[in-house]
Amino acid sequence: MSEIYSGHGSVHFGQPGEWSTEIWRDHSPRPVFALANEMIVERGSKADWDLLHDLHYKAEGLPFAPHFWRLALHGETIGVIVTGSPKLLLKERHLVFPKLKLGSDTKVTNTLRANYVNKNFRVISRFVMDTMYRGIGAGYRFMNLVSRMEGNTFMEIQSSMSKFNHFGQKAGFRFVTPLNANKFEAGLKFFRSHFEASPQDYMAIVAEIDSKPEPVRSQLIQACKDFYLKNSALENTGANRERGQERVAAMSTVDAIKAIQQVALASPMYGVWQCPDRKGTVPDRLPLTAFDWQGVNEPLKVRPA
Repeated sequence: MSEIYSGHGSVHFGQPGEWSTEIWRDHSPRPVFALANEMIVERGSKADWDLLHDLHYKAEGLPFAPHFWRLALHGETIGVIVTGSPKLLLKERHLVFPKLKLGSDTKVTNTLRANYVNKNFRVISRFVMDTMYRGIGAGYRFMNLVSRMEGNTFMEIQSSMSKFNHFGQKAGFRFVTPLNANKFEAGLKFFRSHFEASPQDYMAIVAEIDSKPEPVRSQLIQACKDFYLKNSALENTGANRERGQERVAAMSTVDAIKAIQQVALASPMYGVWQCPDRKGTVPDRLPLTAFDWQGVNEPLKVRPA
């Protein structure tokens, strides 16, 4: 009988006529999902978002100036990322880029700041994977490659899920400590002065409203819409200001409560990634495995070394 040898890539044979055993040991094993070699990152369309948007917790809307990217397997869409134009003012961004925050500004400096942000930043606004392809490492690879392919200096993300799933960190994004929403104190005060239910439980709040007699119920719903309209930066900025009152008036009770929770309770993590690639050097179609050709913050290699 032969001696068994357990070194990596080594073989130890027995005497002639005896059986032998070959042992291979990988001291740095990596899990492999074979179909990842056939997945392609490329430009998509709104049709790709429409296909998967029901799997996203914010399925009802899209950002301003959206770009659509898809992850495809054998021509079928299995993942979608939607990027959008960034907010011109964002307190979390100002922690990372203090020179961009407000100061003793003039119209000229405000215009220059807006132009710089619009030219150099994009934001990952929607990100969804088909449930069959979650947990295989495709998401953060997809996110990193799309951030390169967008061609901007910085890619941002604000994500509550990043507290629990570190896909952004694995894609190379750096995150700041989460901050309370601007209207956190005002929102808590509003909820506590109007409802017995927990401010975080929108279903309980809606049930409490529905249990009230008329006209108390109508008064509560209107109070919710008035609070949201007054405190929402989204409804009071630019062109939205003209249509905001009409849009808020048409909200359902559920939508109004969720909208208040968004402006008062949300504390998504802010992350930013700086592109190491020269503008115009990244193709708009790449295999998913291109992520593994270099480090997350290194320039894209044309092919693996």
